[in-house]
Amino acid sequence: MAESVDDSGWLEELEKALLEDCDFGSLRNISKGRPVPENLRADVWKICLNVQGKGDGMANFDGLYDMPEQTELREDCRSVVDRLGNEEEDKVSVVSDLESIVTFFCKSKNEKYVSDNGWLEIIQPLFTLKDKGEIYNCFYSLVNRYIPRDCKKNGKLFHLFRLLLQYHDPELCSFLDTKRITPDIYGQVWFRSLFAAVCDLKVILNMWDVYFQQGDQFLVFFMALVILVNARDQLLTSGLDGKKDIIDMMSTFPAALEADDIEDFCSLSQYYASRTPQSFRRDYQGPLFGCSAVHPGEESDVLVSQVLCLPVSVNELLQANQLGGGDGVRYFVVDCRPAEQYNAGHLPTAFHLDANLMLQNPEEFNTAVHTLIAQQKQALSAGSAAGGEHLCFMGSGREEEDQYVHMVVANFLQKNHQYISVARGGYSALHQVLLDNLDGLADHNQSQCICCQTESTSSASDLEHIEEMKPFGVEDQLDSLLGKLSSVVKSKSAEMKEKLTNYIKNEHQPVERHVSSTDRVGKPYRNMASVFTIGDDDEGEDGNIGSSDEEGKEVVSMDTWLRKPDVVYSCQCHEIVHNGYTHPSYILVTGSHLFILREMQRNTGMAQIQARRALGSIVKITSKKRHPEFITFKYGSNEDDGLHVTDYDRFVIPKAGEATKAIKQQIMKVLEALES
Repeated sequence: MAESVDDSGWLEELEKALLEDCDFGSLRNISKGRPVPENLRADVWKICLNVQGKGDGMANFDGLYDMPEQTELREDCRSVVDRLGNEEEDKVSVVSDLESIVTFFCKSKNEKYVSDNGWLEIIQPLFTLKDKGEIYNCFYSLVNRYIPRDCKKNGKLFHLFRLLLQYHDPELCSFLDTKRITPDIYGQVWFRSLFAAVCDLKVILNMWDVYFQQGDQFLVFFMALVILVNARDQLLTSGLDGKKDIIDMMSTFPAALEADDIEDFCSLSQYYASRTPQSFRRDYQGPLFGCSAVHPGEESDVLVSQVLCLPVSVNELLQANQLGGGDGVRYFVVDCRPAEQYNAGHLPTAFHLDANLMLQNPEEFNTAVHTLIAQQKQALSAGSAAGGEHLCFMGSGREEEDQYVHMVVANFLQKNHQYISVARGGYSALHQVLLDNLDGLADHNQSQCICCQTESTSSASDLEHIEEMKPFGVEDQLDSLLGKLSSVVKSKSAEMKEKLTNYIKNEHQPVERHVSSTDRVGKPYRNMASVFTIGDDDEGEDGNIGSSDEEGKEVVSMDTWLRKPDVVYSCQCHEIVHNGYTHPSYILVTGSHLFILREMQRNTGMAQIQARRALGSIVKITSKKRHPEFITFKYGSNEDDGLHVTDYDRFVIPKAGEATKAIKQQIMKVLEALES
């Protein structure tokens, strides 16, 4: 049964703001990525698509239906309207509106109409706007802003989507590659129509409410990613061998979405976006969405079909390193250059893994890989600046060494390691970025550094484009690599071997236990007595969930609060705010309340109290089947006519099973006390 939500507060504020012609920023702050009611949708969409007050978009239409493909368009319009099931007297009018909108769009853009390009499906949800001129304005803006340019078979967007799928779920990506099922086969209709062609109309209306508020052109990639990852077990265990059977099954996945799922679905999509390197946005903004900010020649330089895995710019690596334990992707950098190059300068946080060892000494290479994994776990556990779940491999930036790096990356991908990327341009690009401050490199030796030696013979103009060097590819064959292998690999120092031994001894770490089928508490509590929140002030403090405005929040000492005698349970987590960003936080549970404390990045040891929640107000705790650590707490009351949810918090909790069990037990104690 759908949950009843008390929307009166923010909806009244939204309605008032719309009457006052609010801007996009104000609308987002009020709506916070939530679906909007039907009576406000037209005004909200016009603001989000920046067409408010644009006038009649069809005013300049000459009324001539004379395109070469006009007959094909008219038949397609009739087919669409027949599927909609309109009343017979309305069909002629709707067909006419559809045909005129698409005809004028084609003439305005000088584009040829092609069946199944998604345009007719996109227009259907827009008919909620009623006025044909406004429908055209929104359609024009939506297609230009959010529909990727390269939706053709084997286009750039599908190569990019495959890299994103491989980054987050290499096993599923490998399975589809083995079956020769490329993303354009199942995803073309998803991207072309922004899911309008494959989802129920109510689902699309809610989805676009959230989508337009986010204003993220790449969000469709992560929506498609979530759909596949959530269905991975169904795909991997289906037993289907035929390519067509698997594709037919995949085509049904988006249709399983329901309108009530959209908020969680979009939140999860934003979470995946926040757990993905951001360099690809800069690289493919121009080729896919026509952004004028792209540098000349960048489109041709980014050969997405040839890269082995997701490339990351060295600027992003450096920024992530400076953020410390903050939001975003955290990298564990693996420097794969020969030992003499590494010893002449490297990132202070980089782990050295000589790529040459893979063929020269496989046994020592495997030992080094075990060491790498062990040190990564150790760095994560210690909260080190070098710690990160995401492995980024760095070569020299020269083909003679990087051909071996390709092999190392391929080895990790074959073993289905998650979060694998490469540093675009390698050490050469890093050296160029830090040219004015080479103190940022550890052990830098100008006389032995290959980049410093090159600079003495290279002009500055040659170095300006070092960031745009050839991406890591898969063109090189194994036999050619063997033929080019150097005959001698310099041995590591005794100090490095000692470190290897120490790391190997600490390799095995305890595995965290996640939410299991017996732990989950996704169903509403049954037979709950009427309960009341403890203190109106406490319950009202967190009206702005996910707000970036931290002014006025109470600042406390983390150590003091964790040691308070009335705290019965505490755990580390990441709070997920409405825009998908995560904040390192703590959940503290007392005898009567749940507290959310957000760590302050600029004030170590201190935290801000984001929310105080009465335990009796928690009416539902849910987790995702494929992401059991993704936990949602919903607050409200349990009335005779069902649950009334008034607020919620979302978290990623590493030990989700332990946390939800402890919190549920404390909730039951509160309820029992109230009943007695």
